[in-house]
Amino acid sequence: MLNTKLVAWSLGIWTTITFLVCVIYGLVTPQSLRMSGFLEMMLPAFKWLTWWGFLLGLVEAFLYGVYAGLVFCPIYNFLHRRWGPRPTMMPLGASSKN
Repeated sequence: MLNTKLVAWSLGIWTTITFLVCVIYGLVTPQSLRMSGFLEMMLPAFKWLTWWGFLLGLVEAFLYGVYAGLVFCPIYNFLHRRWGPRPTMMPLGASSKN
């Protein structure tokens, strides 16, 4: 079973770090290789190379990750309960100690 809070925070931080990597990559590469068009398309109101756009992009990237965790965990936990491995039963009187 997955902890929804833990996975949501982990994915939020991961998507924020990924956003930072994309911005740094865009700053060190030529215009033709930048991710700015993709970021502007995926992040509402994001504008390349503005402080407002950068801060908004950080928040939006984090929220996308949190959203993914909040949706993924309940689905995974439901399917794990339904079809996941079952604990094996031991005969009465049998000991698990060797």
